[in-house]
Amino acid sequence: MRASRRPSPRTSPRRLLPSPASRPVPRRVSALAVLLAGLLAVVSCTSGGTGEAPPSALEASARAVDLESGWTWEQQPGPMELGVTHTQNSLDDTEPAAARQRGSEILSSLGQEYQNHHLMGFGTLNPEPSPGQFDWGSLDRRMQLTEETGGKAMLTLCCGPDWMKGGPPGVTDWEKLERQIKPEFFDDYANLAREAVQRYPQVDRVLVWNELKGFYHQDENRWDYEGYTDLYNQVYRAVKSVRPDIQVGGPYVVMSSVPPDSPDASEIRGPWGALDRRPLDVLEYWLAHNVGADFITVDGSTTNRGQQDAISPVDVGAQKFAVIDQWIRERTPLPIWWAEFYANVPADAQAGYDSPASAVSTLAVIGAMARSGSQGALLWGPEGSDSLEYSSLWSPATEEDGGRPTPLTDAWRWLVPRLREGTVEIGRAQGSTLGAFRAEDGSMLMVNLSEDPVPVPGQQPIPGWAVIPVDSSG
Repeated sequence: MRASRRPSPRTSPRRLLPSPASRPVPRRVSALAVLLAGLLAVVSCTSGGTGEAPPSALEASARAVDLESGWTWEQQPGPMELGVTHTQNSLDDTEPAAARQRGSEILSSLGQEYQNHHLMGFGTLNPEPSPGQFDWGSLDRRMQLTEETGGKAMLTLCCGPDWMKGGPPGVTDWEKLERQIKPEFFDDYANLAREAVQRYPQVDRVLVWNELKGFYHQDENRWDYEGYTDLYNQVYRAVKSVRPDIQVGGPYVVMSSVPPDSPDASEIRGPWGALDRRPLDVLEYWLAHNVGADFITVDGSTTNRGQQDAISPVDVGAQKFAVIDQWIRERTPLPIWWAEFYANVPADAQAGYDSPASAVSTLAVIGAMARSGSQGALLWGPEGSDSLEYSSLWSPATEEDGGRPTPLTDAWRWLVPRLREGTVEIGRAQGSTLGAFRAEDGSMLMVNLSEDPVPVPGQQPIPGWAVIPVDSSG
C-alpha cells in the first residue's frame, strides 16, 4: 500500500517541510529490507553498480557493449548546469565534525555548481521576525558553506515572515510556513527580497517563491496565478532596482501529471499519464503577464499525482520531463530550470539515498532533461534523509558515520563538468535496458535502467541498476 502524497507541514525550521504537491511520502519498508538496501548500497559504491563483479569486470562488460549497433544517440543541444538545493540538514555546524567534513569534501569535489538556499525555511530561520528587524545569521552560515565548498550561490525567495501573513510581529509559527503572503504585504516582501540580494552579492540567480505555496483557489480547483504573478512582479522590480545584473525567474510551479481519465487531465499524454492542465494554465498566465524574466523554473516527478511507483524501465517516466520542456519551448525562448525533480522507482525496488535504483532513476531524468535542452536542474537535498526517499550525494551527516558517498555521487561528479560544457551524447540501447552518457574525451557513464541483468557476450552480465563509469583509456 502506498502512502499519501499530501503530508502535513512540519513544525521546526530545520525540518524538511515537503510540499504537498510534489514530494511523495516514502514507502514504508521492513527493517530487514532497510538492512539489505544498506548492504547493497555498500556493494554498489565499491563496485560501480549493484555489482556482483569487481570494478574491472564491470568496466570490461561496459566496454564490450557495441554502442553503435542497436543504439540511438542524441547530442546535448546546449550547456546544462547541475546544482543542489540545501534543505533541513545540510552540513550544519550542529552535525558531527567528521561526518560534516566528509560531506563537505564531496560537495567541494563537485566544482562550481549552483548551491541553492531558501530565504526562510528548509534550513534557514526567519530573516525578518518583525518589520525592519533582520536576522540573517542562519542564511549567512549557508552562504558561507557555499563559499567554503567552491559553489555558486542561488537564492529561492521563499518563504515569508508570519507578520506578512497576518500574524503578530516577533512570532514564528513554523506550521504556517507554507501560507501565502497577504497581498497588502507584497511590497514588504519585495523589500525583504531587495535587502537579501544586496546582502549577498555572490547570488547571481533568484527563484521567486516555491511551488506557489498558499496560492490556490480551492473552491475553483485552480492555482491563484493572478496573485502569484502580482507578487512575482513586485519582487522582480525590487530586485532589479538594486541588482540589475541578477537573473530572476518563476513561476516555480509543480508540473504534475495525472491518470488520463482524470478530470484535470490535459491532452498532453504519454505512457506516464497526462499532464495536469492546472499548472499549464499557470505558465500561460505568467508568461503573458510578468513584467520580465530571465528564465523559467518548474518542478515535477516521474509519477502521477497520488502514485508512488515508477514504470520499468525508469526512463519511460523520465520522458515526461522532455515533453514538458518541449511544451514550454513552444511558448517561450526563456531558459528552462528544473528547481526540483523527483525520480521514483518501480514497486519492487528499494528507494532511498543509498539505493542504486534511486540513483539510476535520477540519472534517467537527467538524461531526459539534457536531451531536451534544459539549462539547469537542482537536486533537492544533497544530504541523505530517511524522511525523503530519493537520491542524495552523501549519507546523513547527522550521524557519526555519515557524510559518505552514495550510489549517485561518482556519476553526479562525472556529469557536472561535462553537461556544463554542452558536449555530452545521451544514448539508449533498443534491445536492452542499457543507457549511457558519452563525453568528447572518450569517457562514458553506462547505466542499467531496470533490475534485470543484461548479458554481454564473453563478459560478466551488467547487473540490474548498475552505474558504471568508464574512463577514456583502452
